[in-house]
Amino acid sequence: MRTHLLSLLLIAAAPVTALAETPAKQIKTTSLKVTSNGFAPNGAIPAEYTCDGAQTTPALAWSNVPKDTRAVAILVEDPDAPNGAFTHWLVTGIAPATTSLAAGATLPEGAMVAKNGKGDTAYVGPCPPGGRHRYFFHVYALDTTIPGPATKEDFLSSIHGHILAEGQLIGTYRKTVASRDTKPTAKPR
Repeated sequence: MRTHLLSLLLIAAAPVTALAETPAKQIKTTSLKVTSNGFAPNGAIPAEYTCDGAQTTPALAWSNVPKDTRAVAILVEDPDAPNGAFTHWLVTGIAPATTSLAAGATLPEGAMVAKNGKGDTAYVGPCPPGGRHRYFFHVYALDTTIPGPATKEDFLSSIHGHILAEGQLIGTYRKTVASRDTKPTAKPR
């Protein structure tokens, strides 16, 4: 009787053990290749794209977009900002067939710009208060379309579990400042 009862318990436990060993289903993400003809990876961002210039958006291009992509999104942020990551640009609703944006270009139809770290719905160029900062240009291929988010946190929450592919390009910038050693000299009398 004991042997029979032990056999029944082992048979009943087998499916539970098999289920516990099955890994959870995950969305497999691939990598997008993100480039710019305005600056090299980990290179200096030219002043024209910053607060020392016209603050136009740099050209961006991405490749390897999965066929099931429904929308592309771009997030540009400075993780070195004194008060935590600063959002410079957040764009959603880019059509999956779009694989680049020209420098200073008008966004394609359907694309929406969310508020940046200053509270404006626009690109704000790099403008670090001191030192050299890194700027991450994230591009996401999503399996869904999302409404224009109010904040970066809303955006990140909305795309959770919907990223088919992602990539980033990192640029750096140090704000131009007048030399502190240069003092005006008095005119000779």
